[in-house]
Amino acid sequence: MAKADSGVLNIVVWLTGILVSLAVGFGMIYNTLTIPILPTIVTQIAGWIVVIGAIVSLIMALFNR
Repeated sequence: MAKADSGVLNIVVWLTGILVSLAVGFGMIYNTLTIPILPTIVTQIAGWIVVIGAIVSLIMALFNR
């Protein structure tokens, strides 16, 4: 029973991580989240890197299952 619970917990944790990554990435892209010492374009590029990384992670996880 503990093994089934840990599988569900792993999925919930992974899904939460994907959603938080996408929220942070899009926040950086649309200037909702900024880094004061960096130019806006650098923050937006970092946001795109986060979003693309989250999407690639999602695709890789789906094909791995």
